Amino acid sequence: MHPFKRNLANQLKQRLYESPRFIQIVGGPRQTGKTVLVKQVCAEVYDSTEKAVYFCAVDKPDSPGKFVANTVGAEEITTAPDKPDVKWLVYQWEKARALANGEEFLEQGCVLVLDEIQKIPQWSDAVKGLWDEDRANNTNLHVVLLGSSPLLMQQGLSESLLGRYELLTNMHWSYLEMNEAFDFDLEEYIYYGGYPGGASLIRDEPRWLDYIRYGLIAPNIDKDILMMTRVNKPALLKSAFELGCEYSGQIFAYTKMLGQLNDAGNTTTLAHYVDLLSKAGLVTGLQAYSANKRRRRASRPKLNVMNTALMSCFSGYSFDQARADRTFWGRLVESTVGAHLMNTAQPNCHVRYWREGGVEVDFVLHDGNRLLAIEVKSGKTRGTIKGFESFLGEYSNARTLLIGADGVSLQEFLSYPATHWLE
Repeated sequence: MHPFKRNLANQLKQRLYESPRFIQIVGGPRQTGKTVLVKQVCAEVYDSTEKAVYFCAVDKPDSPGKFVANTVGAEEITTAPDKPDVKWLVYQWEKARALANGEEFLEQGCVLVLDEIQKIPQWSDAVKGLWDEDRANNTNLHVVLLGSSPLLMQQGLSESLLGRYELLTNMHWSYLEMNEAFDFDLEEYIYYGGYPGGASLIRDEPRWLDYIRYGLIAPNIDKDILMMTRVNKPALLKSAFELGCEYSGQIFAYTKMLGQLNDAGNTTTLAHYVDLLSKAGLVTGLQAYSANKRRRRASRPKLNVMNTALMSCFSGYSFDQARADRTFWGRLVESTVGAHLMNTAQPNCHVRYWREGGVEVDFVLHDGNRLLAIEVKSGKTRGTIKGFESFLGEYSNARTLLIGADGVSLQEFLSYPATHWLE
Protein backbone atom coordinates (compact mmCIF):
# COMPACT_ATOMS: atom_id res chain seq x y z
CA MET A 1 0.00 0.00 0.00
CA HIS A 2 1.50 3.34 -1.05
CA PRO A 3 1.98 5.64 1.96
CA PHE A 4 0.71 8.72 0.12
CA LYS A 5 -2.78 9.73 1.25
CA ARG A 6 -5.18 11.78 -0.87
CA ASN A 7 -7.26 14.59 0.62
CA LEU A 8 -10.43 12.62 -0.03
CA ALA A 9 -9.29 10.14 2.63
CA ASN A 10 -9.72 12.75 5.36
CA GLN A 11 -13.34 13.36 4.32
CA LEU A 12 -14.15 9.67 4.48
CA LYS A 13 -12.37 9.24 7.82
CA GLN A 14 -14.36 12.05 9.42
CA ARG A 15 -17.60 10.47 8.26
CA LEU A 16 -16.63 7.10 9.70
CA TYR A 17 -16.01 8.76 13.06
CA GLU A 18 -19.63 9.94 13.13
CA SER A 19 -22.64 7.79 13.92
CA PRO A 20 -23.88 6.03 10.75
CA ARG A 21 -26.09 8.50 8.90
CA PHE A 22 -25.49 7.81 5.21
CA ILE A 23 -24.01 5.09 3.05
CA GLN A 24 -20.61 6.31 1.84
CA ILE A 25 -20.14 5.83 -1.90
CA VAL A 26 -16.56 6.03 -3.17
CA GLY A 27 -16.75 6.23 -6.96
CA GLY A 28 -14.50 7.36 -9.75
CA PRO A 29 -12.49 6.13 -12.74
CA ARG A 30 -10.55 2.90 -12.73
CA GLN A 31 -6.96 2.84 -11.48
CA THR A 32 -7.27 5.98 -9.36
CA GLY A 33 -6.67 4.17 -6.08
CA LYS A 34 -10.19 3.88 -4.61
CA THR A 35 -9.53 0.56 -2.86
CA VAL A 36 -6.15 1.69 -1.52
CA LEU A 37 -7.70 4.90 -0.19
CA VAL A 38 -10.53 3.08 1.63
CA LYS A 39 -8.11 0.54 3.12
CA GLN A 40 -5.88 3.37 4.35
CA VAL A 41 -8.84 5.05 6.01
CA CYS A 42 -10.15 1.84 7.57
CA ALA A 43 -6.72 1.08 9.02
CA GLU A 44 -6.58 4.54 10.61
CA VAL A 45 -10.14 4.29 11.92
CA TYR A 46 -9.39 0.89 13.45
CA ASP A 47 -6.19 2.17 15.08
CA SER A 48 -7.89 5.22 16.58
CA THR A 49 -11.34 3.85 17.48
CA GLU A 50 -10.94 0.04 17.36
CA LYS A 51 -13.97 -0.28 15.11
CA ALA A 52 -14.24 -3.67 13.44
CA VAL A 53 -13.59 -3.56 9.70
CA TYR A 54 -15.16 -6.11 7.37
CA PHE A 55 -13.87 -5.88 3.79
CA CYS A 56 -15.56 -7.77 0.93
CA ALA A 57 -14.24 -7.77 -2.63
CA VAL A 58 -17.16 -8.56 -4.93
CA ASP A 59 -14.85 -9.35 -7.85
CA LYS A 60 -12.93 -11.93 -5.81
CA PRO A 61 -15.56 -14.48 -4.74
CA ASP A 62 -12.87 -16.99 -3.77
CA SER A 63 -11.99 -14.63 -0.91
CA PRO A 64 -15.38 -13.09 -0.20
CA GLY A 65 -14.89 -11.59 3.24
CA LYS A 66 -12.02 -10.47 5.43
CA PHE A 67 -12.52 -9.54 9.03
CA VAL A 68 -9.84 -7.35 10.56
CA ALA A 69 -9.42 -8.89 13.99
CA ASN A 70 -7.10 -7.71 16.76
CA THR A 71 -4.77 -5.78 14.48
CA VAL A 72 -5.26 -4.48 10.97
CA GLY A 73 -2.94 -7.12 9.56
CA ALA A 74 -4.76 -10.10 11.09
CA GLU A 75 -7.40 -11.43 8.72
CA GLU A 76 -9.96 -14.18 9.10
CA ILE A 77 -11.23 -15.53 5.76
CA THR A 78 -14.95 -16.22 5.86
CA THR A 79 -16.92 -18.73 3.84
CA ALA A 80 -19.78 -17.65 1.61
CA PRO A 81 -21.59 -18.54 -1.61
CA ASP A 82 -19.21 -18.72 -4.58
CA LYS A 83 -21.25 -16.43 -6.80
CA PRO A 84 -21.46 -12.74 -5.79
CA ASP A 85 -25.23 -12.28 -5.95
CA VAL A 86 -27.84 -10.76 -3.63
CA LYS A 87 -27.72 -13.87 -1.44
CA TRP A 88 -23.96 -13.39 -1.11
CA LEU A 89 -24.46 -9.71 -0.30
CA VAL A 90 -26.99 -10.44 2.46
CA TYR A 91 -24.65 -13.08 3.89
CA GLN A 92 -21.78 -10.61 4.15
CA TRP A 93 -24.01 -7.88 5.59
CA GLU A 94 -25.25 -10.25 8.29
CA LYS A 95 -21.65 -11.09 9.24
CA ALA A 96 -20.87 -7.37 9.59
CA ARG A 97 -24.03 -6.87 11.65
CA ALA A 98 -22.97 -9.65 13.98
CA LEU A 99 -19.68 -7.84 14.57
CA ALA A 100 -21.40 -4.49 15.16
CA ASN A 101 -23.84 -6.05 17.63
CA GLY A 102 -21.31 -8.35 19.29
CA GLU A 103 -19.94 -7.73 22.75
CA GLU A 104 -16.38 -6.94 21.57
CA PHE A 105 -17.34 -4.14 19.17
CA LEU A 106 -20.76 -3.07 20.47
CA GLU A 107 -19.57 0.39 21.53
CA GLN A 108 -17.24 1.08 18.61
CA GLY A 109 -19.33 -0.53 15.87
CA CYS A 110 -18.21 -1.90 12.52
CA VAL A 111 -17.34 -0.67 9.03
CA LEU A 112 -18.58 -2.85 6.15
CA VAL A 113 -16.74 -2.26 2.86
CA LEU A 114 -18.11 -3.73 -0.38
CA ASP A 115 -15.70 -3.26 -3.29
CA GLU A 116 -16.99 -3.31 -6.92
CA ILE A 117 -20.59 -3.43 -5.69
CA GLN A 118 -22.04 -2.82 -9.16
CA LYS A 119 -21.09 -6.36 -10.19
CA ILE A 120 -23.93 -7.76 -8.05
CA PRO A 121 -27.22 -7.80 -10.01
CA GLN A 122 -30.01 -5.82 -8.30
CA TRP A 123 -27.56 -4.71 -5.61
CA SER A 124 -29.22 -1.35 -4.95
CA ASP A 125 -32.61 -2.73 -3.93
CA ALA A 126 -30.94 -5.19 -1.55
CA VAL A 127 -28.73 -2.48 -0.05
CA LYS A 128 -31.76 -0.23 0.45
CA GLY A 129 -33.62 -2.89 2.41
CA LEU A 130 -30.62 -3.84 4.55
CA TRP A 131 -29.67 -0.21 5.26
CA ASP A 132 -33.24 0.77 6.21
CA GLU A 133 -33.43 -2.21 8.54
CA ASP A 134 -30.19 -1.15 10.22
CA ARG A 135 -31.48 2.38 10.70
CA ALA A 136 -34.72 1.10 12.22
CA ASN A 137 -32.72 -1.07 14.64
CA ASN A 138 -30.10 1.65 15.28
CA THR A 139 -27.31 -0.75 14.27
CA ASN A 140 -23.86 0.81 14.64
CA LEU A 141 -22.75 -0.26 11.16
CA HIS A 142 -21.05 2.07 8.69
CA VAL A 143 -21.30 1.00 5.04
CA VAL A 144 -18.80 1.99 2.35
CA LEU A 145 -19.50 1.01 -1.26
CA LEU A 146 -16.89 1.21 -4.01
CA GLY A 147 -17.48 1.06 -7.73
CA SER A 148 -16.21 2.19 -11.10
CA SER A 149 -17.86 4.95 -13.12
CA PRO A 150 -20.25 5.18 -14.84
CA LEU A 151 -21.99 2.03 -13.77
CA LEU A 152 -22.32 2.60 -10.06
CA MET A 153 -24.18 5.84 -10.67
CA GLN A 154 -26.36 4.41 -13.43
CA GLN A 155 -27.59 1.33 -11.61
CA GLY A 156 -29.67 2.32 -8.67
CA LEU A 157 -28.20 5.28 -6.85
CA SER A 158 -30.64 7.81 -8.26
CA GLU A 159 -33.66 5.62 -7.55
CA SER A 160 -33.37 2.96 -4.85
CA LEU A 161 -30.88 4.78 -2.64
CA LEU A 162 -32.01 8.36 -3.12
CA GLY A 163 -31.42 10.31 0.09
CA ARG A 164 -29.51 7.46 1.70
CA TYR A 165 -25.96 8.05 0.47
CA GLU A 166 -23.14 10.58 0.19
CA LEU A 167 -20.88 10.44 -2.86
CA LEU A 168 -17.11 10.84 -2.63
CA THR A 169 -15.62 10.96 -6.13
CA ASN A 170 -12.02 9.80 -6.44
CA MET A 171 -10.92 11.50 -9.66
CA HIS A 172 -7.62 11.35 -11.56
CA TRP A 173 -4.50 12.37 -9.66
CA SER A 174 -3.37 15.98 -9.88
CA TYR A 175 0.08 17.28 -10.71
CA LEU A 176 0.80 18.04 -7.04
CA GLU A 177 -0.19 14.52 -6.00
CA MET A 178 1.94 12.84 -8.68
CA ASN A 179 4.81 15.15 -7.79
CA GLU A 180 4.61 14.42 -4.07
CA ALA A 181 3.92 10.70 -4.34
CA PHE A 182 6.14 9.78 -7.33
CA ASP A 183 8.41 12.79 -7.87
CA PHE A 184 6.92 13.60 -11.29
CA ASP A 185 8.17 16.85 -12.79
CA LEU A 186 5.82 19.07 -14.79
CA GLU A 187 6.69 17.69 -18.24
CA GLU A 188 6.37 14.10 -17.01
CA TYR A 189 2.93 14.89 -15.67
CA ILE A 190 1.89 16.54 -18.95
CA TYR A 191 2.86 13.44 -20.95
CA TYR A 192 2.31 10.51 -18.55
CA GLY A 193 -0.72 11.95 -16.80
CA GLY A 194 -2.13 11.04 -13.40
CA TYR A 195 -2.38 7.24 -13.14
CA PRO A 196 -0.54 6.12 -9.98
CA GLY A 197 -0.34 2.50 -11.17
CA GLY A 198 1.79 3.47 -14.16
CA ALA A 199 4.14 5.84 -12.33
CA SER A 200 6.84 3.25 -11.69
CA LEU A 201 6.89 2.24 -15.38
CA ILE A 202 7.67 5.55 -17.10
CA ARG A 203 11.39 4.75 -17.50
CA ASP A 204 10.35 1.74 -19.58
CA GLU A 205 7.97 3.31 -22.11
CA PRO A 206 6.87 0.12 -23.95
CA ARG A 207 5.90 -1.38 -20.59
CA TRP A 208 4.09 1.81 -19.59
CA LEU A 209 2.17 1.76 -22.89
CA ASP A 210 1.14 -1.86 -22.29
CA TYR A 211 -0.14 -0.90 -18.84
CA ILE A 212 -2.25 1.96 -20.23
CA ARG A 213 -3.62 -0.08 -23.15
CA TYR A 214 -4.27 -3.44 -21.52
CA GLY A 215 -4.34 -2.78 -17.79
CA LEU A 216 -6.42 0.35 -17.95
CA ILE A 217 -8.19 1.10 -21.26
CA ALA A 218 -9.30 -2.47 -22.01
CA PRO A 219 -10.94 -3.07 -18.58
CA ASN A 220 -12.55 0.38 -18.71
CA ILE A 221 -14.23 -0.27 -22.03
CA ASP A 222 -14.66 -4.06 -22.15
CA LYS A 223 -15.58 -4.74 -18.52
CA ASP A 224 -17.17 -1.52 -17.34
CA ILE A 225 -18.96 -0.05 -20.33
CA LEU A 226 -19.62 -2.92 -22.74
CA MET A 227 -20.51 -5.56 -20.14
CA MET A 228 -22.62 -3.37 -17.87
CA THR A 229 -24.26 -0.93 -20.29
CA ARG A 230 -26.30 -1.52 -23.43
CA VAL A 231 -24.07 -0.63 -26.38
CA ASN A 232 -25.42 -1.66 -29.77
CA LYS A 233 -22.29 -0.71 -31.68
CA PRO A 234 -19.19 -1.64 -29.63
CA ALA A 235 -16.84 -0.93 -32.54
CA LEU A 236 -18.27 2.60 -32.86
CA LEU A 237 -17.75 3.24 -29.16
CA LYS A 238 -14.13 2.04 -29.29
CA SER A 239 -13.48 4.13 -32.42
CA ALA A 240 -15.03 7.18 -30.76
CA PHE A 241 -12.73 6.70 -27.78
CA GLU A 242 -9.62 6.48 -29.97
CA LEU A 243 -10.72 9.52 -31.96
CA GLY A 244 -11.29 11.45 -28.72
CA CYS A 245 -7.75 10.65 -27.60
CA GLU A 246 -6.23 11.51 -30.97
CA TYR A 247 -8.07 14.82 -31.37
CA SER A 248 -8.11 15.96 -27.74
CA GLY A 249 -8.17 19.75 -27.55
CA GLN A 250 -10.03 20.16 -30.84
CA ILE A 251 -13.63 21.07 -31.67
CA PHE A 252 -15.16 18.24 -33.65
CA ALA A 253 -18.71 18.01 -35.01
CA TYR A 254 -20.33 14.62 -34.52
CA THR A 255 -21.13 14.47 -38.23
CA LYS A 256 -17.43 14.96 -39.00
CA MET A 257 -16.51 12.31 -36.43
CA LEU A 258 -18.84 9.81 -38.09
CA GLY A 259 -17.14 10.49 -41.41
CA GLN A 260 -13.83 9.37 -39.91
CA LEU A 261 -15.17 6.22 -38.26
CA ASN A 262 -15.49 2.82 -39.89
CA ASP A 263 -18.71 1.75 -38.14
CA ALA A 264 -21.77 3.62 -39.37
CA GLY A 265 -24.07 5.20 -36.83
CA ASN A 266 -25.99 8.38 -36.18
CA THR A 267 -25.00 11.49 -34.28
CA THR A 268 -27.37 10.74 -31.37
CA THR A 269 -25.74 7.33 -30.82
CA LEU A 270 -22.27 8.83 -31.06
CA ALA A 271 -23.11 11.60 -28.59
CA HIS A 272 -24.43 8.95 -26.17
CA TYR A 273 -21.18 6.97 -26.46
CA VAL A 274 -19.09 10.07 -25.79
CA ASP A 275 -21.25 10.67 -22.71
CA LEU A 276 -20.54 7.10 -21.51
CA LEU A 277 -16.81 7.64 -22.05
CA SER A 278 -17.03 10.87 -20.08
CA LYS A 279 -18.80 9.19 -17.14
CA ALA A 280 -16.11 6.51 -17.15
CA GLY A 281 -13.48 9.24 -16.73
CA LEU A 282 -11.87 8.68 -20.12
CA VAL A 283 -12.81 11.28 -22.76
CA THR A 284 -15.40 14.04 -22.72
CA GLY A 285 -16.99 16.37 -25.23
CA LEU A 286 -17.19 19.88 -23.77
CA GLN A 287 -20.19 21.99 -24.74
CA ALA A 288 -19.80 25.54 -26.02
CA TYR A 289 -20.66 28.21 -23.47
CA SER A 290 -23.76 30.23 -24.19
CA ALA A 291 -26.32 31.97 -22.04
CA ASN A 292 -28.85 30.19 -24.27
CA LYS A 293 -29.12 26.58 -23.05
CA ARG A 294 -30.57 25.36 -26.34
CA ARG A 295 -27.57 26.71 -28.27
CA ARG A 296 -25.26 25.11 -25.71
CA ARG A 297 -26.77 21.65 -26.20
CA ALA A 298 -26.67 21.98 -30.01
CA SER A 299 -23.01 23.02 -30.07
CA ARG A 300 -20.17 21.00 -31.56
CA PRO A 301 -18.20 19.26 -28.79
CA LYS A 302 -14.62 20.06 -27.93
CA LEU A 303 -12.93 16.74 -27.24
CA ASN A 304 -10.71 16.46 -24.17
CA VAL A 305 -9.13 13.46 -22.47
CA MET A 306 -9.63 13.36 -18.72
CA ASN A 307 -6.12 12.00 -18.22
CA THR A 308 -3.36 12.95 -20.67
CA ALA A 309 -1.85 9.45 -20.47
CA LEU A 310 -4.65 8.44 -22.87
CA MET A 311 -3.70 11.11 -25.40
CA SER A 312 -0.01 10.21 -25.21
CA CYS A 313 -0.81 6.52 -25.59
CA PHE A 314 -2.54 7.06 -28.95
CA SER A 315 -0.14 9.71 -30.25
CA GLY A 316 2.58 7.35 -31.45
CA TYR A 317 5.10 9.70 -29.84
CA SER A 318 7.61 8.82 -27.16
CA PHE A 319 8.13 11.31 -24.33
CA ASP A 320 11.11 12.91 -26.10
CA GLN A 321 9.34 12.98 -29.48
CA ALA A 322 6.28 14.61 -27.94
CA ARG A 323 8.37 17.39 -26.40
CA ALA A 324 10.12 17.98 -29.73
CA ASP A 325 6.86 18.49 -31.65
CA ARG A 326 5.76 21.92 -30.43
CA THR A 327 2.34 21.69 -32.10
CA PHE A 328 1.50 18.37 -30.45
CA TRP A 329 3.01 19.47 -27.14
CA GLY A 330 0.83 22.59 -27.22
CA ARG A 331 -2.28 20.44 -27.63
CA LEU A 332 -1.07 18.20 -24.81
CA VAL A 333 -0.60 21.21 -22.53
CA GLU A 334 -4.09 22.48 -23.38
CA SER A 335 -5.54 19.02 -22.72
CA THR A 336 -3.71 18.96 -19.37
CA VAL A 337 -5.47 22.21 -18.43
CA GLY A 338 -8.85 20.85 -19.55
CA ALA A 339 -8.38 17.60 -17.65
CA HIS A 340 -7.37 19.48 -14.50
CA LEU A 341 -10.45 21.68 -14.70
CA MET A 342 -12.79 18.72 -15.14
CA ASN A 343 -11.16 16.59 -12.44
CA THR A 344 -11.16 19.33 -9.79
CA ALA A 345 -14.38 21.23 -10.55
CA GLN A 346 -17.17 20.94 -7.99
CA PRO A 347 -20.53 19.56 -9.25
CA ASN A 348 -22.03 23.07 -9.63
CA CYS A 349 -18.94 24.38 -11.46
CA HIS A 350 -19.14 23.80 -15.23
CA VAL A 351 -16.33 23.59 -17.79
CA ARG A 352 -17.09 24.75 -21.35
CA TYR A 353 -15.34 26.41 -24.28
CA TRP A 354 -16.42 29.38 -26.40
CA ARG A 355 -16.30 30.02 -30.14
CA GLU A 356 -18.03 32.70 -32.15
CA GLY A 357 -17.29 33.80 -35.72
CA GLY A 358 -13.94 32.04 -35.87
CA VAL A 359 -12.75 33.49 -32.55
CA GLU A 360 -12.26 31.05 -29.67
CA VAL A 361 -11.62 30.90 -25.93
CA ASP A 362 -9.98 27.64 -24.84
CA PHE A 363 -12.08 27.11 -21.70
CA VAL A 364 -14.92 28.86 -19.90
CA LEU A 365 -15.53 28.14 -16.22
CA HIS A 366 -18.86 29.18 -14.75
CA ASP A 367 -20.58 28.74 -11.41
CA GLY A 368 -23.83 30.64 -11.06
CA ASN A 369 -23.03 34.28 -11.90
CA ARG A 370 -19.26 33.76 -11.76
CA LEU A 371 -17.71 33.48 -15.21
CA LEU A 372 -14.05 32.95 -16.16
CA ALA A 373 -12.54 32.81 -19.65
CA ILE A 374 -9.27 30.81 -19.81
CA GLU A 375 -6.68 30.90 -22.56
CA VAL A 376 -3.68 28.55 -22.70
CA LYS A 377 -0.38 29.59 -24.29
CA SER A 378 2.30 26.90 -24.43
CA GLY A 379 4.83 29.26 -26.03
CA LYS A 380 6.79 32.05 -24.36
CA THR A 381 5.14 34.98 -26.12
CA ARG A 382 1.69 36.28 -25.25
CA GLY A 383 0.55 37.40 -28.68
CA THR A 384 -2.86 38.88 -29.32
CA ILE A 385 -5.73 37.26 -27.46
CA LYS A 386 -8.71 38.11 -29.63
CA GLY A 387 -10.85 35.54 -27.86
CA PHE A 388 -10.74 37.47 -24.59
CA GLU A 389 -11.73 40.72 -26.28
CA SER A 390 -14.66 39.16 -28.13
CA PHE A 391 -15.84 37.19 -25.11
CA LEU A 392 -15.75 40.23 -22.83
CA GLY A 393 -17.65 42.16 -25.48
CA GLU A 394 -20.50 39.68 -25.13
CA TYR A 395 -20.15 38.87 -21.41
CA SER A 396 -18.94 41.98 -19.66
CA ASN A 397 -19.20 40.40 -16.19
CA ALA A 398 -16.55 37.77 -17.03
CA ARG A 399 -12.97 37.68 -15.79
CA THR A 400 -10.03 36.31 -17.76
CA LEU A 401 -7.10 34.04 -16.96
CA LEU A 402 -4.05 33.55 -19.15
CA ILE A 403 -2.04 30.37 -18.52
CA GLY A 404 1.53 30.42 -19.81
CA ALA A 405 3.43 33.21 -21.62
CA ASP A 406 3.41 36.17 -19.19
CA GLY A 407 0.27 34.99 -17.38
CA VAL A 408 -0.06 32.44 -14.58
CA SER A 409 2.46 29.64 -14.99
CA LEU A 410 1.11 26.18 -15.83
CA GLN A 411 2.69 24.81 -12.67
CA GLU A 412 0.91 27.37 -10.51
CA PHE A 413 -2.39 26.79 -12.28
CA LEU A 414 -2.17 23.01 -11.71
CA SER A 415 -1.47 23.60 -8.01
CA TYR A 416 -5.04 24.76 -7.27
CA PRO A 417 -8.50 23.29 -7.97
CA ALA A 418 -10.74 24.82 -10.62
CA THR A 419 -12.92 26.73 -8.13
CA HIS A 420 -9.87 28.59 -6.78
CA TRP A 421 -9.62 30.52 -10.05
CA LEU A 422 -13.25 31.62 -9.86
CA GLU A 423 -12.79 33.31 -6.49
